[in-house]
Amino acid sequence: MEFGLSEEQEQIRDEVAKFAENEIVPHAEEYDTEEKFPHDIVDEAAEMGLVGASIPIEYGGAGYSTLESAIIAEELFSYDPGIALSILACSFGTEAIREFGDEDQKERFLEPVARGEKISGAAISEPDTGSDVSSVSTRAEKDGDEWVINGNKMWITNGTVGDFFVMLCKTDPDAEGRYDGFSQIVVEADRDGFESEKITGKLGIRASDTAELILDDVRVPEENLIGDQGAAFLQQMQFFDATRTGVAAQGVGIAKGALRAALEYAQDREQFGQPISEFQAIQHKLADMATKTEAARNLTYKAAWNVDQGNDITKLASMAKEYSSRIAVDVANEAVQIHGGSGYVNDFPVERFYRDSKITQIYEGTSEIQKNVIARELLGKGF
Repeated sequence: MEFGLSEEQEQIRDEVAKFAENEIVPHAEEYDTEEKFPHDIVDEAAEMGLVGASIPIEYGGAGYSTLESAIIAEELFSYDPGIALSILACSFGTEAIREFGDEDQKERFLEPVARGEKISGAAISEPDTGSDVSSVSTRAEKDGDEWVINGNKMWITNGTVGDFFVMLCKTDPDAEGRYDGFSQIVVEADRDGFESEKITGKLGIRASDTAELILDDVRVPEENLIGDQGAAFLQQMQFFDATRTGVAAQGVGIAKGALRAALEYAQDREQFGQPISEFQAIQHKLADMATKTEAARNLTYKAAWNVDQGNDITKLASMAKEYSSRIAVDVANEAVQIHGGSGYVNDFPVERFYRDSKITQIYEGTSEIQKNVIARELLGKGF
């Protein structure tokens, strides 16, 4: 078994770390406190090929593998999750276009995202629809050569800064199957009837834009339909292994960043005439944090590698997502504990890591949903 990364992958990690240290860290507290989207940093990231990193080279992207994308996510999130998500989420929704879109759609939507000229988004969740995606009520009805869309989307990343959104809509309300009759349609944000309202006061990842979308008779051309009409659920199932692995990498990054901050603080902070890192209680905390982070990383990398091999890893991807997100919360919690009172204020980054960590247990399927998936796969296929 080969556990090492290639020289090129190590170089990717090093370059991302340098970028984060120079461009993200000095501004992380500012963007978090003011809850504003880091446009300038995103532009710089685009020049490095970090925006749309997995978009194929022929459409202007870097063409990174799932494993390489996981390495990038881990490294960026280890410095600041909010800005990291802002960078990586610029291509949200483009997975469907890459896989099922026609050539015209790929040129119209993928290329400007890869160049950093446009920001995309995925609009699935609704005010009354979270984990039960089959309850989506946003409707798209055909009128001549256009789709007319009405509905309400909630918790949409890039909602007020995105240029277009891949939107899950009900296109056949009479479909018999629970998962039938849904389609994905690209909706541009400058269409008449499209409105977005920024959501503020989030616990964490405050630099990342989140909004509610309201669609009132929004008209888009029929050529904005992605793939076959009524096939959206089958389309989305293609990406869960990769997207959940991506969130697992985010969790690993948060744990790594919190551990790094705790190590530095423990060696600088003195009590009773010595650094607190000399106390066994602190050493044991650090040892547990490092072990958990390494275990989460190995599980995540294994999942990412298997995605690149085209293997069916539904169970493994959910394991990686559930475990890594849990470890992110646990390690960030211990990092705050090591900092004591200093960890309860934003003078140190662990306060931010602690708040940011929680979202990894919620988006892309809650931890409870991941356990349901794991159990279902175990009962159906064994261990």
